[in-house]
Amino acid sequence: MTTGAITADGRARILADGNQMPMLGLGVWQVPNGAECVNAVRWALDEGYRHIDTAQAYGNEESVGKALRGSGVPRDEVFITTKFYPSHKDPVAEAQRSLTRLGVDQVNLYLVHWPQGGATWAWPGMERARELGYARSVGVSNFSVNQLDEVIAAGTIQPAVNQVQFSAPEYRRGLLDACRQRGVALEAYSPLGTGRHLSNETVMRVAKRVGRAPAQVLLRWCVQREVPVITKSTNHERIGENAQIYDFALSSEDLVELDALDQTNGTDLALERKWW
Repeated sequence: MTTGAITADGRARILADGNQMPMLGLGVWQVPNGAECVNAVRWALDEGYRHIDTAQAYGNEESVGKALRGSGVPRDEVFITTKFYPSHKDPVAEAQRSLTRLGVDQVNLYLVHWPQGGATWAWPGMERARELGYARSVGVSNFSVNQLDEVIAAGTIQPAVNQVQFSAPEYRRGLLDACRQRGVALEAYSPLGTGRHLSNETVMRVAKRVGRAPAQVLLRWCVQREVPVITKSTNHERIGENAQIYDFALSSEDLVELDALDQTNGTDLALERKWW
């Protein structure tokens, strides 16, 4: 099986380092630490999700760990992502703190959350965290092609993943193509536009045509573009609905209609404007 391929069942992406990342994950951005986060993660695991995406900046790693321990799902079946908060100084020390909060010995993926202070300064610490076994894979988030190339040139380990805002209306084709050329998996966050894209006329038309919910169509679009996708909800019903994306396919006509929604002009940038 070639590096960068999708597994035979269509449910995981094989990363350049040989590790496998599930195509669908639950994100817990803006979910408070406590019962709401614990419930969302438990429901997701009950509904078949096997990837949970958190971050040091989210402040809810403890709840993710609590939900995982209470779920009955073996640790080795769940892919956990967390992210280094770049306002801090040391990715290794922060990884140790994340592992303590999560109650695990290792995360599956550790990302530089955004390129604050420059693209490369945190990368030696990320490599060290991987060497020490704190993370199986390391990568970046919100990095443009130029920033990704800086990291690749400066480092000894290539980022396995670049997690960015990506959806049909934010179809960053230049960034996706560049990541593919470099053997980096582009991973999508905000595939539903934090809900904005669900009422898009084209999305609703395609959803009606295929007999699925708009959210399922947008998530399926990512999967058929071979892009692993993180979606966020704290509603049990929607968490379950969002998992039902492997029992239908979008036609080439559907894909072309959704591709045409792109508002980024196929950019190779990860962000239209930085927030830090």
